[in-house]
Amino acid sequence: MTRENQDTTAIAPADFENVDYLIASYVDMHGVSKAKMVPVDHLDRMMGGSELFTGAALDGVPQDVSDEEVAAHPDPASGRILPWQPDIAWFASDLHCEGKPFEACSRNILKRTLASAAEMGFGMNLGIEAEFFVLQDDEEKGFRPLSSRHHLAKPAYDTVRLLDNMPWLSELVGAMNSLGWGVYSFDHEDGIGQFEIDFKYFPALEMADNFVFLRMMATEIASKHGGFASFMPKPYANRAGSGAHFNMSLYDLKTQENLFKTDNDPRGCNLSELGYQFIAGVLRHLPAICAVVAPTVNSYKRLIKQGSMSGFTWAPIFACYGNNNRTNTVRIPRDGQRIELRAADSSCNPYLGATMVLAAGLEGIREGLDPGEPHTDNMYVKTPKELEALGVRMLPETLEEAVEAFAADPFSRKVFGDDMFEAWVEFKRGEWKSYINHVSDWEKDRYLKFY
Repeated sequence: MTRENQDTTAIAPADFENVDYLIASYVDMHGVSKAKMVPVDHLDRMMGGSELFTGAALDGVPQDVSDEEVAAHPDPASGRILPWQPDIAWFASDLHCEGKPFEACSRNILKRTLASAAEMGFGMNLGIEAEFFVLQDDEEKGFRPLSSRHHLAKPAYDTVRLLDNMPWLSELVGAMNSLGWGVYSFDHEDGIGQFEIDFKYFPALEMADNFVFLRMMATEIASKHGGFASFMPKPYANRAGSGAHFNMSLYDLKTQENLFKTDNDPRGCNLSELGYQFIAGVLRHLPAICAVVAPTVNSYKRLIKQGSMSGFTWAPIFACYGNNNRTNTVRIPRDGQRIELRAADSSCNPYLGATMVLAAGLEGIREGLDPGEPHTDNMYVKTPKELEALGVRMLPETLEEAVEAFAADPFSRKVFGDDMFEAWVEFKRGEWKSYINHVSDWEKDRYLKFY
């Protein structure tokens, strides 16, 4: 991937003519948008960091600074008018604390890693495949799809259910295209009421901004049509879950050349040696990366081999890479030139997820690591002995396993910084403990009258 035709959508002064309010937005540790609203007459104050937020109100702010105020410093290049509410403009912001960049700000963490890449002469392009559910509330069942059609065993790519959802889909796709995102495909996926929208890639920071904005935009537009957008990875136990596959390449900052592209790959995947080194770094730290790109209890109910009425889930479960083979966690698509991390899901914080993958890839390049030969077989059907002989590990099977792998890997603290590392581990351990202490319907069905 190169940066050709990758326009940056920034607001020009003339665009403010019909804007009344401005949003100074940033994200908490979960990648959820937080903000204050500012009248447009106070644009200059807002851009200077006038909007303050109490640290104690936010997840991911370390305890030692929770009594401090953090200030949002909007990025002028990130500004865009809300397509569904054009009197409001939104800006992604970096957080500052006590007059300097806040170490635990997700956007700042990604920018630090991008600066490390720039020192090596690299930029990173990132595409995120957006999968999510659009459902509506149901008093009896809790939720149900917007379409009233009967459920299909294999609803993936179903035309009728796609047409049923065109009122909100058409509005969302039109909004995305009005922002210059270049939607090139969308479909009904394998879950009930699940959809995927594919659009062009952007430099990593801009793509992370876009994904945060997309989640907010899908939520607002679905609400207009009587539904809600869900980025929960797996709301149905017997249906496929929602990934957010990261498609990545490095480019030369001077020439804009795609550095993963080659016409001479002896391994047959159309990937450069630099790309293989990047993969090797990702594989080295993949368990820790999983904790960030698949960050919830529910994430690991997606990362299983079976769990869809269509058969395989096509979600990764092994720490391995290969060619155009969806049973590998790291996949090299058919045309090469990029790599795809399939473990990432729709609930991830895109800034932190991109940070972990990029930092791991840069480590692989610095050390000249080799990932070994690509796996070209269906990894799902390999026996444990065959996997052991290949040196293939399982991905973490629960959030607890992933968080402990993250905590045990010194790389995690180095990339996140002390403050976000400590806050992340503490919060995620607490999230897991809350889950295991919860008494579920499954337990009551199994044990209430068992004896």
